[in-house]
Amino acid sequence: MPMRFLTILLFWCCVLPSLFAQQEEQFTQFMHYKLGLNPAYAGAAGGISFAALTRNQWLGLNGAPQTQLVSFSMPAWGENVGLGANILRQTIGVSSNYSLETAYSYRIPAPRGYLNLGLQASARMIRTDFSKLNGTQPIEQDPVLPTTLQSRLVPNFGAGLYYYTDNFYMGVSVPRLIQNNIDLNDDGGIISREVRHTYLMTGFIVTLSDVIKLQPQALFKYVQGTPFDADINASLIFMDKFITGISYRTGGSKEKGLGESVSLMFSAQVAGRMLAGFSYDASLSELRRYSNGSLEVVLRFFLEGKAASPGTSVDDPRFFF
Repeated sequence: MPMRFLTILLFWCCVLPSLFAQQEEQFTQFMHYKLGLNPAYAGAAGGISFAALTRNQWLGLNGAPQTQLVSFSMPAWGENVGLGANILRQTIGVSSNYSLETAYSYRIPAPRGYLNLGLQASARMIRTDFSKLNGTQPIEQDPVLPTTLQSRLVPNFGAGLYYYTDNFYMGVSVPRLIQNNIDLNDDGGIISREVRHTYLMTGFIVTLSDVIKLQPQALFKYVQGTPFDADINASLIFMDKFITGISYRTGGSKEKGLGESVSLMFSAQVAGRMLAGFSYDASLSELRRYSNGSLEVVLRFFLEGKAASPGTSVDDPRFFF
């Protein structure tokens, strides 16, 4: 049996259970990509902003997930309206997803801060190129197996709430409400559907000294019929320029019970309007035997606009929190 076939078989045996539970992308540095999780975040930073992120999951494992994205957000019409958009590409094995998401939010005053109401419209192209599969014998000999590129375009919409102050935020969202059929064939039956993902995110900043701040953050993920999942992290902010932290992701192996991964994060405000971030995930599940962890890099830019909170400027690091 060819070594490449063995690798692919092992890969799918390892990841299929997690794919069943979690259809959406996961990011260790979710705090720098809130718009992809909650449309109500659109415009919340107070300026015109861009983010670019790339993630390579389970390094060294053939066909492992890879994600690249670009995100845009800005306030509009007196800053009570926020607009945003995300473009994503995700690949795993012989499958790839291309997504376009647009977000709209409306800001209303709330105690000590603001509450954003958000809506999202999206379209996702799901593609699988069966011609790239390898088998112990030519797959063309089995008439049941497809041998060509198959695809499906799936529209959807979602909603969210996002409350924020100078040093605290909390949001809840369901980015995709419609449970679309995502089968690639047209035989009349439905084997697989999109499932609703509910996200709850929160974080706050505590001043420890003149030069150090503490920022705990958490992202809770719920999908009906699957185990509860969460990312929990804590970061230290030095001189309002450098951020270093550790993150823990639940899940992983039911036998070991150690969780999915533990991560190290580092980011720096390399210019007044740009931040660069890096994270590395060390697997805690059995996948650590076959992969070298996961790597993620993010860049964020602010072009113009005034701060969402009084007393801050576009160069203030709170823009990046």
